[in-house]
Amino acid sequence: MAPMDSGERGMRKGLTSYGDAGFSLFLRKAFIKGMGYSDDALERPIIGIANTYSGYNACHANVPDLVEAVKRGVMLAGALPVEFPTISIHEAFSHPTSMFLRNLMAMDTEELVRAQPMDAVVLIGGCDKTVPAQLMGAASAGIPAVQLVSGPMLTGSHRGQRVGACTDCRHFWGRYRAGEIDDREIAEVNDQLVPTGGTCGVMGTASTMACVVEALGMMVPGSATAPAVSADRRRIAEMSGRCAVQLAARGTTPEQIMTRQAFENALTVLLAIGGSTNALVHLTAMAGRLGIKVDLDAFDRIGRRVPVLVDLKPSGKHYMQDLHMAGGLTTVLRELKPLLHLDCLTVSGNTLGEEIDSAPDSWAQEIVAPLSSPVYPQGGIAVLRGNLAPGGAIVKQSAATPGLLKHTGRAVVFTSIEDLTTRIDDPDLDVTADDILVLQNAGPKGAPGMPEAGYMPIPRKLANQGVKDMVRISDARMSGTASGTIVLHIVPESAEGGPLALVRDGDTIELDVATRRLELMVAESVLEERRAEFTPPRHAGAERGYKKLFLDSVLQADEGCDFAFLVPETNDVTPRGNAS
Repeated sequence: MAPMDSGERGMRKGLTSYGDAGFSLFLRKAFIKGMGYSDDALERPIIGIANTYSGYNACHANVPDLVEAVKRGVMLAGALPVEFPTISIHEAFSHPTSMFLRNLMAMDTEELVRAQPMDAVVLIGGCDKTVPAQLMGAASAGIPAVQLVSGPMLTGSHRGQRVGACTDCRHFWGRYRAGEIDDREIAEVNDQLVPTGGTCGVMGTASTMACVVEALGMMVPGSATAPAVSADRRRIAEMSGRCAVQLAARGTTPEQIMTRQAFENALTVLLAIGGSTNALVHLTAMAGRLGIKVDLDAFDRIGRRVPVLVDLKPSGKHYMQDLHMAGGLTTVLRELKPLLHLDCLTVSGNTLGEEIDSAPDSWAQEIVAPLSSPVYPQGGIAVLRGNLAPGGAIVKQSAATPGLLKHTGRAVVFTSIEDLTTRIDDPDLDVTADDILVLQNAGPKGAPGMPEAGYMPIPRKLANQGVKDMVRISDARMSGTASGTIVLHIVPESAEGGPLALVRDGDTIELDVATRRLELMVAESVLEERRAEFTPPRHAGAERGYKKLFLDSVLQADEGCDFAFLVPETNDVTPRGNAS
């Protein structure tokens, strides 16, 4: 796409329709002059800044500071910055789940970018669903865009132990449920888990998305890991503002950067960092907006060759600020160079390979392992198939208990999240540590909104016996901060009548991650009888509004859980070097 000529840029872009273009511009300028702008300012290119600050969103607490730094960068480059608000989603403050609202935020972002005059946009996000929502919207809107993340929080300290959200949230809550710590200590640690603003300080979904989007080429190189409260994060924001002006001048749109090869790079990095399982759904949705389909089987093949290199929780023991001090994502990219498409364009105007080569030299550190001596021998995520998941399922094998990656057990079934909540701690629950917990109706339509309920708690009576992990299977998601032997994203989901809906208490299930198998050991004739009795769940309030739109339109996990009407025709993504 050629750069925009002066007649289409700035205040002249996307005029409101009054039947008189001259009057439309006259009226627009009259109103914005009420904000104190001069004619000189209004003749410059305009860079929109999507402001997602919210009092409900601690992950975005530093956004006001970042907005000011972006403005500085834009003005230093000779353009006019204009901020505007969009929906802001926080994982812990979204009912029923943040995933339910991701597509709404994507639509909000797309339509506001389309509707308001801007030659490029800086998208400020951070908490899990905000970054994919913004890039889904930007991909569809088709104007130059730069992603800026709020950055990870710093770690806290509890009784001399370093802690941070939210892997440690789950660890301490598990100990509390098991009676290992008391009310006083759980209250004490609650004060230390989130000591600063910013996203989770482990390789959860927010940090994972930051890393994979840098690898994708949509963020200023070197910007994924700087802590939210650091001067580095503000400098990155200033650089992002400058970058947006340059993108507008070149006319470089997201589709020119977010190519099939760039998504292959992002998927490779996802595997190598031991990243969140959520990122696979989000990358699939982002790619889908550009007509690119992620091939799950090809993704799994690359996972057999790309090991986990990053020693961060929940797959390791360190935190995001440690990765930043080890050189950030660049240190990982250097190790992965033989497996990457180095000629992919980035928002800087340089290729990924050029950015890696021009970055400061690496130094001795303990966070990123060499390719020859990885933290975990395969990629963090494996794709499973079988009669229980004909459309696929995934497991974060790098954060699982090795002894449970091949396991046969008796199913203990919960028919909904409410059923799970009601019965999981019942002392009379018929369950042993060797059983497999199964959760139904927690997928995109079943919940609705595919909540992070896949991380089912260990039944209290087993937790009290010291049980730390069990095989757990569902059509739900799991927080990127969580660990355990947990099978997720089963397709088709229960609410669509998938095989998961046919599992009953006492059925035998076989899991074998090495062979990528997930099988329900029940005769097909029995399954046919159960299938004939299936009825889909019904949801209160589903007759109107956004809930109706969601339930009528949402796709399954293997298609990114986007809305069907937002996705064009697709082409497969086959990760590099895995055709054999």
